[in-house]
Amino acid sequence: MASLRANFAGNYNYLFMKQFFFVLLLTTCAVSSALAQKYGHVNFGNLLSQMDDVKTAQAGLQAYEKEQIAIGEKLVAEFKKAYDEAEAKVNNLTPKELKTIQAKLEKDQIAVQGFEQQMGRNVELKRQELLGPIIKKAKEAVSAVAKAQGYQLVFDSSIFGTIMFAEDATDLLAMVKARLGIQ
Repeated sequence: MASLRANFAGNYNYLFMKQFFFVLLLTTCAVSSALAQKYGHVNFGNLLSQMDDVKTAQAGLQAYEKEQIAIGEKLVAEFKKAYDEAEAKVNNLTPKELKTIQAKLEKDQIAVQGFEQQMGRNVELKRQELLGPIIKKAKEAVSAVAKAQGYQLVFDSSIFGTIMFAEDATDLLAMVKARLGIQ
């Protein structure tokens, strides 16, 4: 009976040690795989500046801005002309006529100011319309490269102060450019 107990205790210790080492091995594998995560970075601004689509969109945006500025300048010129005409005949107007002209000039001035504000919104909407799909395409390319290469995290290194230190981080710009067909 004593030998049976000793045999049982030995087997128990053996099984316990076997389970302990198995759990230790699993833990070590999990920790090492967690520590082996791959990090990369892409200068997204640099990537965008090298895309032909962006250059085309920027040219379209500049043309649209010039159109908006021309419209605004025309409105200002018309307002200035109406103001100068009113000022030239101010001495020959009745108070009622003067009040009517002043009201029209105030209305025109508000319209010019409103257009200036709307112009800024129009240009921003046009920028989003032209550049939005291009930015989306570039982000999708970064994501595709990161997934294909097994990266868990990719930083945008174009924003000042985003990355202070990067050890074992890979620059994915060349791979993303290749995916987008940029030389």
